[in-house]
Amino acid sequence: MHRREFLRLPGAAAFTTPTVRWLARPADDPEAQSGGVRVGQRDVERLWAVSAEAQKWDSRHGGGDWRSSQVLACLQGAAPLLRGTYSAGTGQALHAALAEMSRVVGWAAMDAGHRGAADPLLVQSLRLARASGDIEMGSYVLATMALSAMLAGRAAEAVEMASAAYERGRGHAAPRVLAFAKLAEARARAKLADGTGAGAALARCESLLSGIRPGSYDPPWIAYMGWERCATDSVEIHRDLGLTRVARGWAEPAEVMPVDRFTRAVGIRAAVLASTYAIDGELEPAVAGGHRAVGVLTAVRSPRAHSYLHDLVARLEPWRDDVRVRDLAHRVRVELPSPA
Repeated sequence: MHRREFLRLPGAAAFTTPTVRWLARPADDPEAQSGGVRVGQRDVERLWAVSAEAQKWDSRHGGGDWRSSQVLACLQGAAPLLRGTYSAGTGQALHAALAEMSRVVGWAAMDAGHRGAADPLLVQSLRLARASGDIEMGSYVLATMALSAMLAGRAAEAVEMASAAYERGRGHAAPRVLAFAKLAEARARAKLADGTGAGAALARCESLLSGIRPGSYDPPWIAYMGWERCATDSVEIHRDLGLTRVARGWAEPAEVMPVDRFTRAVGIRAAVLASTYAIDGELEPAVAGGHRAVGVLTAVRSPRAHSYLHDLVARLEPWRDDVRVRDLAHRVRVELPSPA
């Protein structure tokens, strides 16, 4: 990555060109650098530690404070490190750590509804991953970009990106990374009503997770990608495919996801689960599930998460005169900000 381009990408970055470039050449050969401050392994470890804490904070509290976060400040102050003095190995590790930092901040910005900032940060993350020579990290970033594209309503593009993340990562990336790419693909295909494709992608995700053995290589930065995450997303995948009863079947294995660690995901799952009952015209569990979701998400600053409750209220519109629906709609309107 060209040092002068760091954090100076255009405000409306498209994913297509950077993705194509990464597919054509997913990794550069790491090079030593001689110039300013000396950079060592401890510097890299601190960057990873900041990203790990920021990811936990984002999962618990949402991306609403991304602009004032410690990780953004750290990312903005990283340019001197890129211009510093380091060996090829340290340079590779430095660029990979900064790729993860940029990915974390980009995802938080997307969650907060600031897509004009999120897209350039995710593109920057992919460029940093390429400069690191780390195909695994690049695959992870590209799968994250696929999810972002899907949430922006570009499901067809998301399918291509997630498929590319998986194919380029094969032989380089850990099973959890590949499973994450397949889960992103399944979610995007479900948005396109492609039941066959979504089912195949989800089955591959499950197979990859099943093949993980104790003691095998497992990157700590994607430890969250386990059965609970697969089950949680599967509720929404099957809801989007109109398979409401199957979706509810996935909710039980997802219950083990701890709410104090993954507050946003637990709240979203509750809202999605409630929407399956709304689709089937089962008013009581739909409203009860909505109240549970509001109770979780009031502590989360995430317009993206809150939009799931507004979507639920919209699905309950045919029963708008029912006092239970009115109470839920009032609570959503008062306790949660409207989606961007």
